[in-house]
Amino acid sequence: MQRRPSLNSLRLFMQVAQNRSFSETSRNANVSQPALSRTIRLLEEELGTRLFDRNSRNVSLTAAGEAMLPIVERLTADFDHAFSELALTFSGARGRVVVGALPSIAASILPSAIASFHISHPQVDIAVRDHLSGALYQQMQERQIDLAITTPPEEGDFTFEPFMEDPMMLVAPSDSQFGGSGPVDWSVFLGQPFIAMAPRSSVRNLTDVAMHKAGIAARPLFECTQLATVGALIEAGLGITALPRSTIGMIQSPRIASWPLGKPLVTREIGVAYLAERSLPPAAEAFLRHFLDEARAGQS
Repeated sequence: MQRRPSLNSLRLFMQVAQNRSFSETSRNANVSQPALSRTIRLLEEELGTRLFDRNSRNVSLTAAGEAMLPIVERLTADFDHAFSELALTFSGARGRVVVGALPSIAASILPSAIASFHISHPQVDIAVRDHLSGALYQQMQERQIDLAITTPPEEGDFTFEPFMEDPMMLVAPSDSQFGGSGPVDWSVFLGQPFIAMAPRSSVRNLTDVAMHKAGIAARPLFECTQLATVGALIEAGLGITALPRSTIGMIQSPRIASWPLGKPLVTREIGVAYLAERSLPPAAEAFLRHFLDEARAGQS
């Protein structure tokens, strides 16, 4: 055998063998009968053996053709199955997506988006990694996650698609006397014990910027990485804090209340980020579009 036969020639051989007819195969395959005969003749030359005995009335397989037919049927079935499987991957209907998210997003709007996505994409597995913004961008650069639901990047070659504004809220014991007809000024933190989030977190950056704009210097008594810790400290009457509205649900308690903050009005932008120079896997692209559609619909 000088060279391996093409898949097309093997398919035509299989059809002739199954139909026992060149004319019927020619019609079904939309190939002229002379072209079909030439293909089979070249296939026989490539294999160095005769595959069919034929006359004006009958077409029958030779012993070599009988031995070859089940092999060709298996090869073509395996080929078709493999590309059917690949088609699911290429379309985003099958695959694995690793999503990074801020803890407040991972505990609020992300689960429902994953659940609704699974209805239309049941063969896509989604893994969630909840971290602070800086860790999420690092993990994207290291290819540990496909995309991140987070705040805008400070640097780096990322694409960022925003979907919501997340205003800052005053969070304090529910018996506090901060309520009023409008937003509470940031001056409320003067003389109050302040519970801060950890340095380099997106929330800490926002509170630092807001207090600088307001001309306030509040020394944090606590610096927390977990919102549950913040909530416990507030419940114990150990201080007050400022948090984005999306995080309030993570520290719900009858002994904790929240009020809008203003003067200055500070919000954090939330969106989906991914590496600009990297093509997202089809399943990740499908989930990205689904999540943004659902998240933006929830904001309207």
